Amino acid sequence: MPASLNPHPIAVFDSGLGGLTVLRALRARLPQEDFFYFADTRFLPYGDRPEAFIRERGVLIAEALARRGAKALVIACNTATAAAAEAIRAASPLPVVALEPGVKPAAALTRSGVIGVMATTRTLHSERFQRLVGDHAAQHRVLAQACPGLAEAIEAHGPDSLPVEQLLDAFVAPLAAASADVVVLGCTHYPWVAGMIARRLPAGVMLLDTGEAVARQLERRLAAAALLGGGDGRLVVASSGAPVSVGATVARLWGSKLPVEHWEP
Repeated sequence: MPASLNPHPIAVFDSGLGGLTVLRALRARLPQEDFFYFADTRFLPYGDRPEAFIRERGVLIAEALARRGAKALVIACNTATAAAAEAIRAASPLPVVALEPGVKPAAALTRSGVIGVMATTRTLHSERFQRLVGDHAAQHRVLAQACPGLAEAIEAHGPDSLPVEQLLDAFVAPLAAASADVVVLGCTHYPWVAGMIARRLPAGVMLLDTGEAVARQLERRLAAAALLGGGDGRLVVASSGAPVSVGATVARLWGSKLPVEHWEP
């Protein structure tokens, strides 16, 4: 094996299974990497937890993933990024790539000057999100649409379920009424229902999902650290919750069954 190849897996973690949308983008761009996906479902949803808890839990998970042999870490959770990314970067020796709402590209793309951001209440209230808006979209109107319960409903009932439809009716309507021409999907669960969101918006409204941008950034970070390549596409999925119930949700969202092991950092 060439010296530049590193066979250790890339760790991806989320509070739940929305980060599978990010994992899909990562595997599409980096098919010769191995991945370890960890869903911290025992503490789902992070959005209902105190920020201090999320920060401490994130650092604990990052340290455990490094001990497990990960060569890089992707925080595939907007809430965890908002609360814990800076603490994780300070504590972890690994390259860390963190997901965050695509406010910057939205600001570059909007023509109406009205940007919608769908996210958890915790993400929208975070200091990190406020900085994003201030740094990149201060001259625009940013509609921060909190979507309490949507991520949980997608996992519990499936993307095409009546509870999800009813929540989307409530959450998307204000963005359509305000004439937002770009809507940021600020939670990893929301790409599963992107088509349903689009149907509730006027034709031509652009939806932004940051999974592909995260994949490009991860590729750059791995290349810069001489860590790119070395795997064979293996995927391990683990959860801090009940593997059987988590496995059923994974199968529903991923489209095929994947073994789920129990892992507690």
